[in-house]
Amino acid sequence: MPRYRFSDFTVSPRTRLFVRSGRELPLIPRYFDLLVFLIEHRHEAVHRRDIFDRVWSDIIVSDSALSQAIRTLRRTLGDDSREPRFIRTVSRHGYRFVCADVIEEEDDDDAWPAPTASAPAVLAHGDGNVDAFEPLLERLTRVPLSASDEDDRREAAEILHTLGTSEALQRLGTRPGHAIARALLRDARWELPEACEVPILGSPAPFAVARALVALRLRRVARMVAVRWVGASAGGGLAGVAAGVAGGAILAAAPGSAAPIAVAPVLAVIGGACGAIGGAGVGAGLSVAEAVARSRRGAALVGGAALGGGLVGVAAQWMARWMLLALVGVRLDVGGGLEGLAIGAAAGAGYAVATRRTHDGLAAPRGRRRLRAAAPIAVLCGLAALAVTLGGRPLVGGTVHEIAKAARGSQVTLAPLGRLIGEPDFGPVSRAIIGAGEGALFGLGLALGLMRRPTTAEPPSGTSHQTLTEP
Repeated sequence: MPRYRFSDFTVSPRTRLFVRSGRELPLIPRYFDLLVFLIEHRHEAVHRRDIFDRVWSDIIVSDSALSQAIRTLRRTLGDDSREPRFIRTVSRHGYRFVCADVIEEEDDDDAWPAPTASAPAVLAHGDGNVDAFEPLLERLTRVPLSASDEDDRREAAEILHTLGTSEALQRLGTRPGHAIARALLRDARWELPEACEVPILGSPAPFAVARALVALRLRRVARMVAVRWVGASAGGGLAGVAAGVAGGAILAAAPGSAAPIAVAPVLAVIGGACGAIGGAGVGAGLSVAEAVARSRRGAALVGGAALGGGLVGVAAQWMARWMLLALVGVRLDVGGGLEGLAIGAAAGAGYAVATRRTHDGLAAPRGRRRLRAAAPIAVLCGLAALAVTLGGRPLVGGTVHEIAKAARGSQVTLAPLGRLIGEPDFGPVSRAIIGAGEGALFGLGLALGLMRRPTTAEPPSGTSHQTLTEP
């Protein structure tokens, strides 16, 4: 790997060091990757789409993530967006590294002076006697009137972190607008290696700060959350259709079964509807939790998925009982709430394990990595479904069997499947196998739908690839 020298900076991709005059400048890994990418392609204007595909290839981030990254790089380089020496914005396209005196040293194995202790980003604060905190705090607590005002507040939060997080929090106090200001400081700290903790518990108005932080993060990624929610619902629905078709075909072919082959599409519709509803609930809980939680992410994912699954389970349970009683006069103890809670929690735990290295966006691995990430979700959902079934709570297949038994003349009892396994009826072993299979297939479909990376369409002529505020 070559290393690059320009002005008084040195960038070493091999050792992942960014140095200015012998002092290391801290950058989070993705911002370092962005800087290297721009330098490597310094002879061309790099499209925003290409930057997202290269630097954020394994996650989906909000449109403002790139603007924030460029703003941080410019501040670290001591650059000015109005008269750029290093990074220039190319209108309606992307960015270009414009420094003309880049020296590319092909051999980065040669010894070079070890960097001294990390130094904060270079900031222009003017006269040392001027209070640098107060103007920034005023910008941070100002009520925004436009998107540019939102970006100005974000930039003020980032600079305050470089000056000193603790001092900024102490000076902020309880002045008007302090809750949203603390939320901004807490959200910005993840992008700055030198930032300190911004606690919520123990701070003035902790509930207001938490509410502001959730609203801030959801507002930034609302569109992506909606897309992932739809994907999770579609994935769960397709898994249900597949399970219904396979189960119906096996049932129709089983010895001694009176079920016609037409039962397969019927079970496919039932399975698809149940899978889509379950996927919508669990997917919504997972998407919202991943969007708003960066600390204690695992607990948030488990809780969000369990809550989403439980809520749609209760709704489906009430609706199924009412429809059975009203339409066919069958009073049956149909489950839903507990099952949704258990399988949702398992899906959240599997997702947390599969994406444990993701902290700065919504996980969207590609290719085989996507299948590897889906595997623990499918396994844990299958185990949760098995536990629920062994506890006497039937899932979709078991519920269909109970309804068929309660309705006279039905041909879709699952007793032939039990006899295939070696039981005289649809017994506990049959229920466990069918239930575990349902849960595993649901988890697989949910995961693949949730983590699907949206395709990037080319923007219409005269518009940018993504809605970005120029930093």
